[in-house]
Amino acid sequence: QVQVVESGGGLVQAGGSLRLSCAASVRSVSMGWFRQAPGKEREAVAAISGRVGTYCVDSVKGRFTISQDNAKNTLYLQLNSLKPEDTALYYCAASDSIVMYATRCGEDAYNYWGQGTQVTVSS
Repeated sequence: QVQVVESGGGLVQAGGSLRLSCAASVRSVSMGWFRQAPGKEREAVAAISGRVGTYCVDSVKGRFTISQDNAKNTLYLQLNSLKPEDTALYYCAASDSIVMYATRCGEDAYNYWGQGTQVTVSS
């Protein structure tokens, strides 16, 4: 059974930083981070394929950095300058096939999902 496990979430003050990690038990060619805030729909945050990262929402550009360690089959998301509106359950998604750039921010591109890690930013 494929497992996708996120870690690194927590409670942090506004302006602080966190580093999320995602370990997948399947060789993941493309991976992404999504988040869901209370009362809102899940949205794509960032995705990576072939070492090329894409940021799916303008509000995280310049503050979040996505990276991938292919040898460890692990995905990271560095969150800097956190804001209260970044508070959400952050999900990792993985695909064992190449995800084209145009669909990288869509949920349908991924076939494996983690349970999420909570990020809470206090003001």
